[in-house]
Amino acid sequence: MYAVIKTGGKQYRVAQDDVITVERLAGDAGADVTFDEVLMVGDKAGLPTVEGASVTGKIVEQTRGDKIIVFKKKRRKDYKRTAGHRQDLTVVQITDIAAAAKKKAAAKKAPVEKADEAAASEDSK
Repeated sequence: MYAVIKTGGKQYRVAQDDVITVERLAGDAGADVTFDEVLMVGDKAGLPTVEGASVTGKIVEQTRGDKIIVFKKKRRKDYKRTAGHRQDLTVVQITDIAAAAKKKAAAKKAPVEKADEAAASEDSK
């Protein structure tokens, strides 16, 4: 079974025992983390999330991504700026996908005949 989760403004398709890299989450290596924003479990899609579904994982490590160079230049204006950025990342191993618990079906009401409804509405007038 697989699920689609949302964390850090991005969506990830995960299955049990997958190892994913997401934006920084609070916690040390070995800590458990729960993703409650589950957009899809198997073939069941949520509107926007699946009620009661959750995905749990274990933090493998806290790391940083590759350095990205940001260079700005305006030609003939003697303007140049260079900056760098390294994104903080968390490596998570997915341990369990819990689907939503099935709700009990509500008891259906007995059909009311239209003649009874018409009589009731006339009596109320």
